[in-house]
Amino acid sequence: MTARDVDSGATLASSLEVARGFLGRFMGLMGRPALAAGQGLWLPGDNGIHMFFMRFPIDAVFVGRPDADGLRHVVALRPGLTPWTGIVPFIAGAHGVLELPAGTIAASGTLAGHRLAIG
Repeated sequence: MTARDVDSGATLASSLEVARGFLGRFMGLMGRPALAAGQGLWLPGDNGIHMFFMRFPIDAVFVGRPDADGLRHVVALRPGLTPWTGIVPFIAGAHGVLELPAGTIAASGTLAGHRLAIG
């Protein structure tokens, strides 16, 4: 899977893993040594994340439900989340989260309101 910002034209992730089920979403990136450029984790349906047991910082992009054209609007951005900082509060209107390498949001020019193609 991939994630692309339709409005900026940037690819956020060219290799996107999907966290399936409760355990997959709970575990997320915990215990992994790093997340390489171009990689990411898609947490469909989620509106909050945690940073417990993380070894590296990440950027988080919270998106809404897909529109009629299948695109999802960015509802919130949380760049540079540091390991062991606890729970990121639930984001109203979010219905999925992209966890990406730190710096991805700034490099892509992604802003709240932008439309993402995830698939």
